[in-house]
Amino acid sequence: MAKVFSFPSPDDVSHALETYLAQASATAIASTGRFTIAITGGSLPATAFKFLKASKSVDFSKWHVFWGDERCVPYDHDDSNYKLVKEQLLDHVNVPKSQVFPINQALVGNSAEAAKDYHGQLAFDCILLGIGPDGHLCSLFPGFPQVNEKEKWVTHIDDSPKPPPHRITLTMPVLNNAKEAVFVVTGSGKSEMFKTIVEDRDMGKPSTHVAPASGKLYWFVDDAASQHLSAVKPSTFKL
Repeated sequence: MAKVFSFPSPDDVSHALETYLAQASATAIASTGRFTIAITGGSLPATAFKFLKASKSVDFSKWHVFWGDERCVPYDHDDSNYKLVKEQLLDHVNVPKSQVFPINQALVGNSAEAAKDYHGQLAFDCILLGIGPDGHLCSLFPGFPQVNEKEKWVTHIDDSPKPPPHRITLTMPVLNNAKEAVFVVTGSGKSEMFKTIVEDRDMGKPSTHVAPASGKLYWFVDDAASQHLSAVKPSTFKL
């Protein structure tokens, strides 16, 4: 069952994520010598890393950074999720470049080849996720066949309903193989959709399908996002 942590403000969410990610990183590094994390775009990097990027306790040199989805655009394009994560995290910490795995720059014009290139046996310690206003996550949109992919761990989409149209994305098999999947949601604009996913369990929304088989699922939200929840309304942060 998912754990929902609700906080008064977006900054409180960022502080909680700082604590959570520092703990998750230390646990993984102690166990395997590294911390593998996949990150999506949108507002998530700014929220997740606002305070973490200044942490002196996290060994970023052991981090291996991947992307949950990516737009097939150059690295310096404003639509690039790589650019977002670079600006919000990588420019501030000492993750070795050899441990950062963006989409292959040479393949940005071919989403199918980019997806094949990014494919692998990806088993993440942590995947950071957001939700769209329609309930999508990564680049898995309601009603699109990529949501039902059962074999490929990375696939592509060339007709995304949200621009830009060409993208690659992790699929449900890899999302549900993660040790820990963490959704981050702030603001009242997604409060109805958050309730639809977490409380109503609307399976027509791709985000509802995230349920790591042998891992954990967490939601870090602010009180504005969780305002419509009734059955579940925790307010303390305790893993």
